[in-house]
Amino acid sequence: MIKLIASDMDGTLLDENSRVPPVTFGLIHELHEAGVHFAASSGRRLDTLHEFFAPVVDEMDFVASNGAQVMVAGELIDREVFSHIGLRRLKETVERFDCLHIALFDRTRSFLLDDEDRFEREIDKDLLSAVRVFDVPDPEVNILKASVFCDTPAYTMDMAYVLQRELGDWFVFAPSGSRWIDVMQMGVSKASGIQQIMGHLGVDASEVMAFGDAMNDYEILRLVGHPIAMGNGRYAAKQIAERVIGTNAEQAVQAEMRRVLAGMRG
Repeated sequence: MIKLIASDMDGTLLDENSRVPPVTFGLIHELHEAGVHFAASSGRRLDTLHEFFAPVVDEMDFVASNGAQVMVAGELIDREVFSHIGLRRLKETVERFDCLHIALFDRTRSFLLDDEDRFEREIDKDLLSAVRVFDVPDPEVNILKASVFCDTPAYTMDMAYVLQRELGDWFVFAPSGSRWIDVMQMGVSKASGIQQIMGHLGVDASEVMAFGDAMNDYEILRLVGHPIAMGNGRYAAKQIAERVIGTNAEQAVQAEMRRVLAGMRG
């Protein structure tokens, strides 16, 4: 029996216009009433996810900021912040390459270590409440998320490799979209967030279904008993999936949510 459904957002649950299809709210409510937890898993911050799911925010769980914020039944069960010295090393390394620019995020603000016109908003990098800064924020500022923007899409994979080689003892680097590279603390990821929800609820991996499309969903798909990849997803995600379904534009995740509910009704 499925007791927890976890879904990525962009390219998975959201439609082609990066919106939550309205039918999703009713399905989350029905799952909640049936005793099945639904968790949104995203690189987006918790405040942004709450806006996306305002009609059902009290009936679901969240893994936000690539695992740095984890909320179950309205309770924040984990918040992981970046170390100040780690961020300073990230800044020093990024400054060696003229194509790279850093964006840091606390609970509500986006700190840009370059002029705003050097960045491009893409997927979960909406740069809300952007503040131009010339150094890493003071240690009392709790940075929850860090991303590096690459000027040229053709260089993004090379730069992710270089950053991993230079700072692999501190961080894990994952390309996100065509120009962004997510910076994740060691041991903190969307998969670690889902593991915390599972532990909090006492749910076994065999009782979890997860949807994803990109490489930053790979660990979650490997973790759960029922990994499902999107038809518009990356090749590697499809290879490890139990099933490959339709695309986000076709609202394929919502169709699977209906299937789970129908199976519970008999």
